[in-house]
Amino acid sequence: MRTLRPNFIVGIGASAGGLNGFTAFLDALPSNTGMAFVLLLHIAPAAESHLAEISSRHTKMLVLVAAHAMPIRANHVFVNPPNVDLSIENYTFKVVTPRTRRNVLIDGFLTSLAEAMGARAIGIILSGYDGDGTKGCKRIKAKGGTTFAQDVSAEVPEMPLHAQAAGCIDFVLPPDKISDYLQRLARTSKGKRIE
Repeated sequence: MRTLRPNFIVGIGASAGGLNGFTAFLDALPSNTGMAFVLLLHIAPAAESHLAEISSRHTKMLVLVAAHAMPIRANHVFVNPPNVDLSIENYTFKVVTPRTRRNVLIDGFLTSLAEAMGARAIGIILSGYDGDGTKGCKRIKAKGGTTFAQDVSAEVPEMPLHAQAAGCIDFVLPPDKISDYLQRLARTSKGKRIE
């Protein structure tokens, strides 16, 4: 499975308070869904990120820091490096550094994900300030994909609430419960909408 293209690509965005959401999500997720997972965390440009190291303690999947032209593989977890704009094209990452604008990492990635994967794009918005991710989730919805937002368990609720208020979220759940829906989605032969 490690060399296969994913059946879905899942973009998971967070900012302040998001680390607990990421780890709860990964703890509940099996390692053989056939999906690829991209963790998108707001990181200060000069900061050193330990997200890959921390995430690898919560999953049996291989966790890698996304790099330019890196192929996106099924049953892998990828994390963004600091100070980049990250997007995807033809199942590979495009990395532009330094980043062009603050706090639009999630929107930029999810928008490219919608264009690349259509109905096989999944966007998840976890804890954080401001509204990054809402535009990207709107694009995923417009292309037939599926979107989730963290429920009241979010330590900082602004990002998930902003996306919900925009009407672009299909399901509002705690991070560990999102896994159940993703497994059901993976089992559908053509990625039909789940109810």
